[in-house]
Amino acid sequence: MQKPVLLTGASGNLGRVLAKGLAERGYTLRLTDISPFPDPLPPGAVFEQADLEDGVTILRLAEGCSTILHFGGVSVERPFEDIIGPNLRGLFHIYEAARREGARVVFASSNHSIGFHERPSDNAELLDVADAFRPDGYYGLAKACGELMGRLYWDKHGVENVNLRIGACYERPVDRRMLSIWLSFPDLQQLAKCCIEAPRVAHAVIWGVSQNPAKYWGADHRERIGWEPQDSAEPFRAEVQHILGDPISERYQGGAFAAKGYTRTEPSPRDTFAVE
Repeated sequence: MQKPVLLTGASGNLGRVLAKGLAERGYTLRLTDISPFPDPLPPGAVFEQADLEDGVTILRLAEGCSTILHFGGVSVERPFEDIIGPNLRGLFHIYEAARREGARVVFASSNHSIGFHERPSDNAELLDVADAFRPDGYYGLAKACGELMGRLYWDKHGVENVNLRIGACYERPVDRRMLSIWLSFPDLQQLAKCCIEAPRVAHAVIWGVSQNPAKYWGADHRERIGWEPQDSAEPFRAEVQHILGDPISERYQGGAFAAKGYTRTEPSPRDTFAVE
């Protein structure tokens, strides 16, 4: 009998997409979120309202699960005190539950963990997952910490984890930046399925992005799960390529998140000194 899958953040936009898609693929789902689930429950799913900071409840919800899809937490840039509870302490509770149950963690990381890398001018400058974290705010910082927690729990406890650096997952792209980082809903659903079913992943990092000709990112670990995205943002190019942000948003990969609260005075188009 197939073990259930725990999905946190089930009431959010991506959680609802995953709940529907995975239920259609026959998975037994345990859904949880701090907010009520707004849709009819999919077949084979149960929902319990819970706070990620309630470690005892998270442990109970994870009992007997094969995989924890961790999409919960604050999903936008907020002050540090708003982020630290659900996005850091809550993540610790997820990993402790995974360690106890021998479950795999699929963590919804973000492009904002590397958002202060500048946008590439050509494909020779694409980022690989081994390149340095450069978070563009407290939200991105928490995502970088989450990936490092996965590294710790794999090295120390053998907890397998896949860190999905999601670009922009919407029904369709809404601006030029998304032509490079868009992830379609069907590609997200298939990505989650591949993460659940892969025989072995160890500690993996995968760019959560569709098959877009324009791109910021290069090599990752997707061969470990056999994922091949099928969709592309290119059919939307004529519709959105003229929609731009301010100069700071357009310079950095994190877009508006990098520009929010930005106070630095730029001496040159690029930093003079590299960080070793």
